[in-house]
Amino acid sequence: MNRRPVRRRIAVAAATAVLAAGTFALGAGVAGADSQGRGDKHAKPVTKAQVLGLFDRWSAALQTGDPKKVADLYAKDAVLLPTVSNQVRTDRAGIVDHFEHFLQNKPVGTKVASVVDILDRDTVIDTGVHEFALTGHGTGEKSTVKARYTYAYEKQPNGRWLIVNHHSSKMPQG
Repeated sequence: MNRRPVRRRIAVAAATAVLAAGTFALGAGVAGADSQGRGDKHAKPVTKAQVLGLFDRWSAALQTGDPKKVADLYAKDAVLLPTVSNQVRTDRAGIVDHFEHFLQNKPVGTKVASVVDILDRDTVIDTGVHEFALTGHGTGEKSTVKARYTYAYEKQPNGRWLIVNHHSSKMPQG
């Protein structure tokens, strides 16, 4: 199994935690791209617009209603801390299980605010606020959940961006 070095995983996790706590409050910004990444060093650096498009890809996968298609956007060893679940998901089976339940509510995600940080050519973090319009499974009752989010993405050797860490939590009341 091709696993990222532990030091890199720790760095991504630490950066995610720091950014989730502070970056959103500081305002939108984009850090410069670094040519030291794993990918093709002659490739153009990822842009903020491309990173924002990764959420659109994820949201489109939700619209398919297929939990496996959503899970395909996560790395094999990704961590998912979902908005409407108390379970930490750390493997594909857990991520698929979460989306099997979540997709029953026919979620439609919309970004409210976003801060993109490009750490290097292969690692980006998108932090902000999004809303989900939900339709209650079996009841048809509609509701909206506003949540803070953090997506950490890594570019895979095949050039595809996958989610390595995804945290979403309801906005605090008051």
